[in-house]
Formats: sequence, structure tokens, C-alpha cells
Amino acid sequence: MKTREKIVFASLELFNEKGERNVSTNHIAAHLGISPGNLYYHYRNKIDIIYEIFLQYQSLVDGYMEAPSKQFLTVEDQFLFLEAVFEGLWEFRFLHRDLEHYLESDPRLQKDYQCFTQRCLDNISRIIGKLEDSSVLLPMSHQLRRSFALNTWIIITGWMSYLKMTAGCEGQRISKDRLRQGIYQVIHLEMPYLTPEALQRTLRLQESFKPILQ
Repeated sequence: MKTREKIVFASLELFNEKGERNVSTNHIAAHLGISPGNLYYHYRNKIDIIYEIFLQYQSLVDGYMEAPSKQFLTVEDQFLFLEAVFEGLWEFRFLHRDLEHYLESDPRLQKDYQCFTQRCLDNISRIIGKLEDSSVLLPMSHQLRRSFALNTWIIITGWMSYLKMTAGCEGQRISKDRLRQGIYQVIHLEMPYLTPEALQRTLRLQESFKPILQ
């Protein structure tokens, strides 16, 4: 692994564990056993490192947010999809603990995140359409499908903030299991639109993600 890649990997690890605001470039350099000057040769500042981490997160999400190529989707498929999404949230969790701050700090990130969000909304809409075609969800109008996609995205990207700010969890103490409980909330959105054939299977699978409300 090249030094540039090691810096990103170590930064992600430290940001997730300690919180980005508690980690300086000197901390990152010391963690890697390199000089601060060596780090600055690759990245001018911490904002550039955060932007590079976002680009990696964006690439990961773009990969698994593409509408599946298989013709028909099952109830189980949508749970596998959501588990992959929340796995990505966990791997890059520091981003969602303080996303507004990062968007305000870096115009590049703000612009890219807007485009990234639009792509994700388009892909979620297509996945919802696939679930309709597969008789998992009842047919929806275009407007309802887009609203459904937006509400899904709001829960996915906002669940970390909910845990941090209102559920009694410090940012660095949120567990992977607590984060994955957001899947329960996403699935709950679709309850009025599930076909009778899909309802019972969905309820059974959803139960394992049920949050323990404080």
C-alpha cells in the first residue's frame, strides 16, 4: 500500500474511532510513523483527506446503489440491499456524525454531495420500481415513488444523527447494531404499500432490526 493510501486508511480508522475533530494531521502522521512533512506532501490539510475519504465512500455507494440487474426482486433482496447500505454507513460513520460541518467546510464536497444525493435518489426510485414489478410493492405514481425514495434517503443519512443527538449515544459510542436498527425504520415506510403476499415475510425479517427505544 502506498503512503497516500495509508494516510487515507489510517485517517478513516482514527476519525471513526476518536471523532474527526479529536484527530489532527500530527496524530495521523504519528499513528503511521511518518513525519508531518511527509503527510503534507500527499495532502495539504485534513480537509483534503476528508474529501478523499468521501470520494471513496461515494464510489462504494454508487456501486451498490445501482438498480439490480436481475429481473425480479424478492423481499429478501431488499433486506440484503439495505444491509449493504448500512454496512457502508458503518465503515464511513464519521462522515455522517458531522456531515453538515464537512459540507460547510469544503465547497468541493458540498457540490459533489449534492450530485451524489441526486444519483442515490434516482437509484432508490429505480429499485422501488423493481420491487413494484416484482409484486413486493403495490404500484405507485411517479410522484409517490420519488417521495418514497426521498424519505428513505432521509432516514438512511439521518439515522446516525438521531442516535447521536436524541437517543443518548455519544458519537464515538454508537454500536454497529444500533446503527443497523435504522433498517427497521426504512422498512416501516413501505408497510402501507406492501402486497399481501410480501407483508408477512417482510414483518418477520424486519423484526430482527427493531430498535430498543430509549
